Amino acid sequence: MALYTVLGSFTDQGIRNIKETTHRAEAVEAAARKSGVTVKSIQWTLGAYDLVCQFEAPDDQAITAFGLAIGMQGNVRTQTLRTFSRDEMNAILSRLPA
Repeated sequence: MALYTVLGSFTDQGIRNIKETTHRAEAVEAAARKSGVTVKSIQWTLGAYDLVCQFEAPDDQAITAFGLAIGMQGNVRTQTLRTFSRDEMNAILSRLPA
């Protein structure tokens, strides 16, 4: 499973309905399970982004389809980053020429 970090910003609709944000997070978790995506964490933040989430998915296509389905709800805009663990990064570095 690949790890993804998703940065989220509330849309106008999302901020108008901010009192529902934790309930929407529960709906995201349920949708993720149905999509074969695992929610590792959902955190609300201060600063440039309103949310930082971690997901595990079998591949880029799965996380992209899941992200598009969440985006269709109209409450957040997201930026998805492929995230590498230390072991994965070490494996990548081992491919570099000496």
